[in-house]
Amino acid sequence: MHTLRIATRQSALALWQAEHVAARLRAAHPGLDVELVPMTTRGDQVLDQPLAAIGGKGLFLKELEVAMLERRADIAVHSLKDVPMELEPGFVLGAVLERADAADAFVSNHHSRLDELPSGARVGTSSLRRQAQLRALRPDLHLLDLRGNVGTRLAKLDAGDYDAIVLACAGLERLGLAARIRARLEAPHWLPAVAQGAIGIECRTGEPRVLALLAPLADADTTRATAAERAMNRRLHGSCSVPIAGYCRETEQGLELSGLVGDVTSGRLLRAQALGDPADPEALGQRVAELLLAQGAGALLGRG
Repeated sequence: MHTLRIATRQSALALWQAEHVAARLRAAHPGLDVELVPMTTRGDQVLDQPLAAIGGKGLFLKELEVAMLERRADIAVHSLKDVPMELEPGFVLGAVLERADAADAFVSNHHSRLDELPSGARVGTSSLRRQAQLRALRPDLHLLDLRGNVGTRLAKLDAGDYDAIVLACAGLERLGLAARIRARLEAPHWLPAVAQGAIGIECRTGEPRVLALLAPLADADTTRATAAERAMNRRLHGSCSVPIAGYCRETEQGLELSGLVGDVTSGRLLRAQALGDPADPEALGQRVAELLLAQGAGALLGRG
């Protein structure tokens, strides 16, 4: 294979990630021609409704998968946190790259920390996971929906529509906007989205040549950690329509996974944590999910 075509969304962050993967591929395989195939997805087009109400984060993948099915592209580059727990038949995660900062970012022009916001302050985020944790910490805040790419969200903050917004640190850092981060919201007190900060590469199944090209980009530590987080989410039947968070890290004792299920209305948070064998991250993810379900997570997730 002499040319590899990457399907990508057209947002600045998506293009950065696709260009990053392209550069890594060219470095790993001198002589390989790598082309970007930018496209707009339905998730990018519909910005006046919450993502959960129009079909979830899978809307960011569909057009890219069609391009691969039609052989207009060979791989697709995603923020792994946007990738559904179960891929459509015919597709596989070919590689997970080394994770960047997994934390969330508190961004404000007038306040340096979440606890410094005045009562009733307007905080923008479209994430139910973030809303549940904000509600738990600051029930007095006025939480408002916020959609659009990173630049659009920052522009709304700068226009005075919000007193603060919450974004992913990794996205801001990748776009050269780390200076906008006033404070990091991080584990163990605040948990990120499952697989936040990691880039995943999707490809068609039955493509050994493509998988061989992707292999040098895979990071074993990140692959294990995100596999545990995604296994937890899968057992909980999680999507962007429910507030689920998870973060796994490697310790001297093995993999340590922290999981959270929240309620946006009340701010009630259920938490669980367990250690597991690095050789079996899936089992660890399922164990933490079972611990959360035993606490009543099914009711918060609308399943009991």
